[in-house]
Amino acid sequence: MVDTSVIGTPLAPNTIVLERGPASNFAKAVKDDSPIYQDPRAAKEAGFDAIPIPPTYGFAFANWGQFPELQEADTSQGANPVMKIIGGLMKNGGLVLHGEQGFIYHAPVVAGDTLTSSGKVTEAYEKTSSNGKVMTFVTSENEYRNQRGELVLTARMTLLHRAA
Repeated sequence: MVDTSVIGTPLAPNTIVLERGPASNFAKAVKDDSPIYQDPRAAKEAGFDAIPIPPTYGFAFANWGQFPELQEADTSQGANPVMKIIGGLMKNGGLVLHGEQGFIYHAPVVAGDTLTSSGKVTEAYEKTSSNGKVMTFVTSENEYRNQRGELVLTARMTLLHRAA
C-alpha cells in the first residue's frame, strides 16, 4: 500500500538564476534553432524582454542555476517526500521511471530572471499493470515566481516505481 501521508508535504524551496548561456545551449541540445534563443535582438523583435527559456527548460534549469548561497534554509533537514516513497520501494528492487512532466507558463520566463520555487506532493497512488506488476505513482508540483513575485511557471512531475 502506498504511503499517502506525504500528499501535501512541502518540497524544499529553491532559488534559480536563469542565465543566457545554459538556456541557449539547452535550445541547441533539443534541436530548436529559433534565433530567439541565441540572439537578444531576435528575442526583442519577438516581444521578449530578453532571451526566453525554451519550453521544456524547466526540467533542467536547477542543474545550472541553483547557486548554494542563494538558497533559503531548508527546514526539511534534507528530507524529500517524493524520495521517502520511491526510496522505500527501491529497497525491494524494481525500476524507477520518469513518468510525466508538464509545464504551464503563466508569463514569459527569460534569461536574467531569478525564480523562487515552492512545491508539494500532490498525488501518490498505485496501479497494477497488465502483467500484474504493482506500479506506484508520485506526483509533485512546483510553482515558480520571478524576482517581482509574479507566478510565471507551474511544473508538474510524476515519478513511478514498477515493482520487481
